[in-house]
Amino acid sequence: MRVVIDLTRCQGYGQCAYLAPEVFTMHGDEAVAYDPEPDEAQREHVLRAAAACPVQALHVDRNTMRHWTAPVRRLGDGSGGAVRDGHIVIVGGSLAGGRAAGVLRREGFTGRLTVIGEETHEPYDRPPLSKQILTRRVPAAHARLPRLREVEAEWIPGNPATGLDLSTKTVRLADGREVAFDRVLIATGTRARPWPHEAEAALEGVHVLRTLEDATGLREALAAGPERVLVIGGGFTGSEVASACRELGLPVTLVERGPAPLVGALGGVIGRIAGDIQRDHGVDLRCGVTVSSLEGDGAGRLRRARLSDGSTVEAQVAVVALGAVRNVEWLRGSGLAAGPWGVACDAGCRAVDVNGLVTDDVFVAGDIARFPHPVFHYQFMALEHWGNAVAQAEVAAHNMVSDQAHRWPHLSLPVFWSSQFGVNIKSVGVPTLADQLVVTQGSVSARRFVAVYGYKGRITAAVTFDQAIWLEFYQRLIERAAPFPPDFRHVDMRRDTGPGPAEVPERALAGEGATVVVTGHDPAERSASLLYGEL
Repeated sequence: MRVVIDLTRCQGYGQCAYLAPEVFTMHGDEAVAYDPEPDEAQREHVLRAAAACPVQALHVDRNTMRHWTAPVRRLGDGSGGAVRDGHIVIVGGSLAGGRAAGVLRREGFTGRLTVIGEETHEPYDRPPLSKQILTRRVPAAHARLPRLREVEAEWIPGNPATGLDLSTKTVRLADGREVAFDRVLIATGTRARPWPHEAEAALEGVHVLRTLEDATGLREALAAGPERVLVIGGGFTGSEVASACRELGLPVTLVERGPAPLVGALGGVIGRIAGDIQRDHGVDLRCGVTVSSLEGDGAGRLRRARLSDGSTVEAQVAVVALGAVRNVEWLRGSGLAAGPWGVACDAGCRAVDVNGLVTDDVFVAGDIARFPHPVFHYQFMALEHWGNAVAQAEVAAHNMVSDQAHRWPHLSLPVFWSSQFGVNIKSVGVPTLADQLVVTQGSVSARRFVAVYGYKGRITAAVTFDQAIWLEFYQRLIERAAPFPPDFRHVDMRRDTGPGPAEVPERALAGEGATVVVTGHDPAERSASLLYGEL
């Protein structure tokens, strides 16, 4: 039995914890923790909880994936109508790839479906890796995603793609095989950014957190009871790891180069509040500094870190939480606009080639996709959030089997959440696309409030701390381009503060690391190619 809570929808009502307390628990006012693979004896309780959920955010598996091989049939009839047969290949077996496979079958695709995965596991849920699994509430194996419907697919695990040839429409695999396709979905996601010094990264005790294996190794390291844990990076992953360490009673030092944790995602105002929460829970928070080096003993075990301010931190475990690297190396030479920014695509998830032309048979979804969002001035953005991976996979899968007149745009607003230090933090919109911020509801001192972001007179984002019930209300305001600052009457409205600077960091250029070179003189000859530097 497998369970997943769509925390982009969950509003912390706690019905699940009341009806199935052996599976679901509440931490703080709204943060939900649960076992993704509870004992079968809990099925009736879980099904009751799913039925009672006011926002229908709780899902339980119904069927399993059947491995099969279907005869290859021609894709479509050549008339531009809906696609029902042929061969579709999904490269990437994580959340986006798994969801797309299910949607393809739901949409009526009856042809051959192949899912290529780098990992040997079936699709699993990554958010529990830095939460329930590290705190030893559930084993790592319980992170597998539920299946909402039967999916017939040919599964190729543990055999990553190494190349894509658009002229022959084939995907090359690490073992030398080539898999032909009629249409392909690229969903290879990201990997954890490693510590840049290879010898230091190899020290025993230095970890990253991205995969099940990463979570299992870090869980064992924390269970050994280190005298101190060092977390390098104060983003969401780093902050959640620090929270797990404090929950386990472990001393933890978090080093963040910015002025506060979460600044890169939520700006300085909210970042300072997050920093105060960390200090209140005993985190040794060091901001405005970086780790210069990691040092080990004679046996190759981590012993200390030297910081840029000249201080040292004695630690036996270090978690490198410096963001992610998009898995695009296998696409070099494919002719797609793929680089450190991800894979460019249109709002319908169709990939863009190096000349800026939209392709017909190559689609992109998940963390690796960089797409223009109409709500945010058509700016290209890449989002590494659970909700975006699910929504984009559904749009991509639908469009792969639909005719031009019935394709969907990916218009879902970015929504993400984080559970740390007993606080449920949720966001909708793009907080970094803002110049002002105002707290509209609740109390900052009580760590229960709503902050609204604005840019040039319109609302662009909202962040809630233990106030998730308001998120959908502000989502509708963003979709309607409502004016900022908001001017309406509502429950728990604040009148004591006005808008102030959002203190968001300057947006970095996504093109760093690859340069476009234009060749040819005649319009029929002019083309673009990518010149790569070091990633």
